[in-house]
Amino acid sequence: MATRRHLANAIRALTMDAVQKAKSGHPGAPMGMADIAEVLWNDHMNHNPTNPEWADRDRFILSNGHGSMLIYSLLHLSGYDLPMSSLASFRQLHSQCAGHPEYGYAPGIETTTGPLGQGITNGVGFAMAEKLMADQFNKPGYDIVNHNTYVFLGDGCLMEGISHEACALAGTWGLGNLIAFWDDNNISIDGHIDGWYTDDTVKRFEAYGWHVVSVDGHDSAAINAAIEEAKSVKDKPSMICCKTIIGFGSPNKSGSHDCHGAALGDEEVALVRKELNWDSAPFEIPADVYEGWDAKAAGAEKEAAWNAKFDAYAAEYPELAAEFKRRMAGDLPANWKEATDAMIAETNEAAASLASRQASQKSIAALAPVLPEFLGGSADLTGSNLTSCDSFKHVSGKEAGNYISYGVREFGMYAIMNGMALHGGLIPFGGTFHMFSDYAKSAMRMSALMKIRSIAVLTHDSIGQGEDGPTHQPIENTSAMRYIPNMDVWRPADSVEVAVAWTCAVERKDGPSSLVLSRQGIPGRKHDAADFDAMRKGAYVLSEANGSADVILIATGSEVDLAAKAQEALAADGINARVVSMPSTNVFDRQDQAYKDSVLTPGIKRVAVEAGVTDFWRKYVGLEGGVVGIDTFGESAPGGVLMEHFGFTVENVVKVVKETL
Repeated sequence: MATRRHLANAIRALTMDAVQKAKSGHPGAPMGMADIAEVLWNDHMNHNPTNPEWADRDRFILSNGHGSMLIYSLLHLSGYDLPMSSLASFRQLHSQCAGHPEYGYAPGIETTTGPLGQGITNGVGFAMAEKLMADQFNKPGYDIVNHNTYVFLGDGCLMEGISHEACALAGTWGLGNLIAFWDDNNISIDGHIDGWYTDDTVKRFEAYGWHVVSVDGHDSAAINAAIEEAKSVKDKPSMICCKTIIGFGSPNKSGSHDCHGAALGDEEVALVRKELNWDSAPFEIPADVYEGWDAKAAGAEKEAAWNAKFDAYAAEYPELAAEFKRRMAGDLPANWKEATDAMIAETNEAAASLASRQASQKSIAALAPVLPEFLGGSADLTGSNLTSCDSFKHVSGKEAGNYISYGVREFGMYAIMNGMALHGGLIPFGGTFHMFSDYAKSAMRMSALMKIRSIAVLTHDSIGQGEDGPTHQPIENTSAMRYIPNMDVWRPADSVEVAVAWTCAVERKDGPSSLVLSRQGIPGRKHDAADFDAMRKGAYVLSEANGSADVILIATGSEVDLAAKAQEALAADGINARVVSMPSTNVFDRQDQAYKDSVLTPGIKRVAVEAGVTDFWRKYVGLEGGVVGIDTFGESAPGGVLMEHFGFTVENVVKVVKETL
């Protein structure tokens, strides 16, 4: 029977060999944290390698994702479908073992990590989701949602400001199901961290309201005792501070930044083998080590016990059990289409003139009763974003609810939402001012990268928001969001487009959506029913030219009404204009060429109108087309005054059209 240290050394050997073969990677952290990982995975993790999707599994997150060979080794050794050939192709094209853990590449990877601090923040989201789902589904004697989230993190994660945002909120929520392990090795890429990181981490986390314990990260008994203690604390998240030696086992490079982000070298790898008494060839694991790691039988037994409990739960609470299965599968309710068709039709019938943020609130209120998994929130701007409604109940971890006040934590909010979406059973959305999407963009990019359903509500979308001035007026943000691959950005022009945008965002299971909404009022408009499906395609002909079109006006959001009025003025001058509303450029770009040509007919000059930067629109209007936009920062004044000042007037649109023609 292999000793604990020998089991841990398997991680060290696989790590150094994979990094050496790739001639690229970070061997230090996996080699330093191997003993912690061995105790956690062999003595505490509830998981089933043969079913990585088991609903009540513990979640494991490697926030210091540069140490990716740690999780790849753990998955392979414990029995997941991750063959040795994948580890041997570490960091190579199409390998399951990418340079940082990538969600969807290999079974058992719960989230993509790499941008430091986001993994621990995702972990807070996982733990919050577990708590919310337990509140909704658990019954006396049936704790069908009862698992822990374990996070490994390093000094870099703690230095990143997002860790403060998330960990402070975790303390407020009292997330006893969250246990983090700090790899306290005093090293980052630039060397010993004493010159730039001297925080008292213990006091910091105690101040957040966490349970904190410090251990020797190479003492298996101490690690085990610390985990047992952390699991017994039900009203606080736990931080286990593990003093480790980076690159443990390397005679010449351990304890230094030399092993942080580079291969050890052939000579040092050979010395490590001697130091660790590891006689196996590269990518070979002794039978007794595999036997010591294999979690398939134990995992199947744990899942079988849960399945039996769930069957008994289903017999007593059949509707709840069916609802739990539906939500964990990510399916929408059976009456979804009927309910949303009715919402869109009723919105159209009202044809109300509203700010699109107000129209959004009406859509949220209509969707909430249909979607019990709907989980709203805002970064301290609920009254401005209008992301709440009467049916929502605010929650702060102390009682059940479905609306979260995240505080002034835009970045943290969206990264937490990513964790919630990945956990399953919830559809999170969160609001902030569009200007502050810059603070959050890295988390939004990660949701797009992972192809998960997360919805951003971004209000006060342009200079039209007015008096707060250029610091709060997003000029480039909408275009910047559109450039994120796999992000659907919607900038709706009226209440009906808002209702359609919300419907599409919720229906989308393969990526995030951002709803960009106005502070100022937008005229209501009654549409033909045929427009509803056309809106879903991202762009449609709102108003056809009277006769053969001389020019196509393309507009979004609050500027669509301006384009419609310019159409009338142009007609008076004998110029026939088609008006195209394009609420989502991303969605429109995915349509077939025939549809795109029916909306933007080739050969007809085009002019785009949007209160944002102009260069983005060249992909639609070409160099010969025109753009009415803004390429400077805004000013502080009432929104209507600014719109006129910056040329968003009928007269200027007509002028640009005539210049273009």
